Order: sequence, then C-alpha cells, then structure tokens
Amino acid sequence: MNQGIEQVSRFARRFCLMALAAFSLAACATPKYEVGRTVATSTGSAPRPGSMIGRDGKPLRGTEKPYQIKGVWYYPHEDKDYNVVGIGSWYGEQFHNRKTSNGEIFDMNLPSAAHKTLPLPSLVEVTNLDNGRKMIVRVNDRGPFVGDRIIDLSKAAAEELGYRRQGVARVRVKYVGPAPRRAIEAPRQYAQAAPPPPRPRSAPRSFEDIQEPPQRVQVLPPPREATWNPAPVQQSAPPINPPDPVFASSRSAAYRVQAGSFSSRENAEKAVRQLTSAGRASIEAIERATGTLYRVTVAAGDDEGAAWTLRQRVEALGYSGATILRP
Repeated sequence: MNQGIEQVSRFARRFCLMALAAFSLAACATPKYEVGRTVATSTGSAPRPGSMIGRDGKPLRGTEKPYQIKGVWYYPHEDKDYNVVGIGSWYGEQFHNRKTSNGEIFDMNLPSAAHKTLPLPSLVEVTNLDNGRKMIVRVNDRGPFVGDRIIDLSKAAAEELGYRRQGVARVRVKYVGPAPRRAIEAPRQYAQAAPPPPRPRSAPRSFEDIQEPPQRVQVLPPPREATWNPAPVQQSAPPINPPDPVFASSRSAAYRVQAGSFSSRENAEKAVRQLTSAGRASIEAIERATGTLYRVTVAAGDDEGAAWTLRQRVEALGYSGATILRP
C-alpha cells in the first residue's frame, strides 16, 4: 500500500517539473519589443492606437500617428533638415470644401499643400525648378499617394508657381517650421465680402460725412457796413475744401496683404487694431457709386516670400480671405 502511494507521489513530482520546464521555454520564445515602438510592416493590421507613444513619452495626436495607405506605412515626424527635390502635383475641385487631415476646410482657391509625413500644420517653401518661382505654403493635409510625388498643392498654389495647366512640375520642398494652428470653427466676419451700404434716405453722403472728426473751419465775420458790393470780402475768403482723408495711398511700390474691405470705417479701424501684431496696417478709402469702402492692408515689403508669410499670419488672426496685392 505504502509502495503504491510512493509511486504516485514520484509521478506527480515529475509531472510538475515537466510543466514548469515547458512554461519557461515558452516564455523564452516570446519576442520582446521596446515600449512605445511600433513595427513597420507593409501588410497587416494597424498598431493599436493606445500603444502609440512619441519620443517625449506623450501619446501621439491624430495627425502624428502612423497610418497605412495601400499597404504602406507612413510615420509622420518633424524633420527640420527636410530639403527634397521631386515631382509636385495639385488637387482641387474633387476635395473642395471638404475636411483636410487635421480638420481644416480645404479651399482650392487658397494656397495650401498636402504632404505624407511632415507635421500638420506646418510651413514649407516650394520652388518650381522649371521657372524659378517659389512660395511658402501651409501644409494641412496628407498626400499625394501617387507614384513618387512628394507634395500636392492646392489649385491656387499651383497657379502661383506656374504649373496648374501641365498638372505636375519638378519642385524643391524645404521645411520652414510649424504653422500657427487655426480654430476649426473660427469666425469669418472679416473674411467675407463687404455687404452693400444701405441706400440713403435722401441725398447720398457727402465726402465730408466720412471724416472723423471734422476739421474746424474759421467763419469770417460779416462786413461792418453793408454796402451794395460785398464782393471784396467774399473774394478774400479762401475756398472751403473738404480735408484730405488720413488714409494710405492706393498705389504702392511694395507688396501688401489685404485683410478685407469694409463699408463701415469703424469696422476698418477695429481690424487695424487687431492686426497690430502682424505689422503696420493702414486704411484706404475706395470711392464707388454705391458708397465708400474702406480697405485694410498690411505692409509686406519688397520680398514676395515675405508677403506670403505675412498673409498666413493675417489669416491666423481670423482673416482667412486675405490676399496679396502686388506692386
């Protein structure tokens, strides 16, 4: 009896030792990966979003996370030395008024760009190597995913660089730096076209009505003695002309960025105050048959590239319809 119990006990000990050895071998065969790293593969499912950790130890945001297109993985990151020559293309109506990868609304009539891996949003300098034209554009979308193309520009940007008609061009793309983030639902009260001024109830406004404050005019005293010919007194008084408006000239020898046009001078002055951080803003009075418009512009200097950079700063302040005025 005791002999049988002893045999069962030895068998149980052997079984436990064998199970423990098998578990240890399985643990040694399990591959190990560094925490926060994802494995680059051309096929298979995407990494679990919760495991995507950046170099600073913080979770990656949506536009920073690796993504897969047509079986190829792309890893967005900032490359301060990015300076690449390749083929550039453009896109327009098919994506007009649709959301970009970072949530902004794509407008094909405004300069912008799409890139596979640069941060969103960021600024890049694009040079058309066929004609020497260059400009700074805001990258706010992902692409292009056709062949070896390195950048996709909006219709307006391709037009500015001179390759909209041919569709593609040999370009150089150089990273400039991060771009200011825009509010997705930013108000556009200054970006919209100015509404027509209200119809006057009686006579149209005179030129003096728009001056604030009006210039004081000295009234000449009447002649001491009434005579039949007061003409000499009237002729001695200088003609009363309306004062010159304190506005900038509509002609300029340098680039300017137009933030908007306003039917109200009060709104134009408000825009000037808001644009103080962007540069020297001024108001131009434009006389029309329907009334006076007040155009607000910011001086941009003689360099076209600086004008494009200033335009983006003006847009970041809420004037998304800003345009460049050439000398």
